[in-house]
Amino acid sequence: MQRNKVHHVFTVERVARDLGVSEALIQDLTLGLEPEDGVIWVCGANDDDGILAFTDEGIEEVKLLLEEYHRVSPSKA
Repeated sequence: MQRNKVHHVFTVERVARDLGVSEALIQDLTLGLEPEDGVIWVCGANDDDGILAFTDEGIEEVKLLLEEYHRVSPSKA
């Protein structure tokens, strides 16, 4: 039986701040990602929609997507 080894995640707000980009950009770039890519939704008691969050692997995926985004659209931030 495989067990999940994730012990912490970072919110989209934190990842955006750390990478110096907007939350909206990260949300747009990661629309097609799945939990296997390191993306999860964290839901609180009073939160119907949840908060986008990333494992360490998910952050690496975001960095790759940002590199590609900046390569294709260098004038955008």
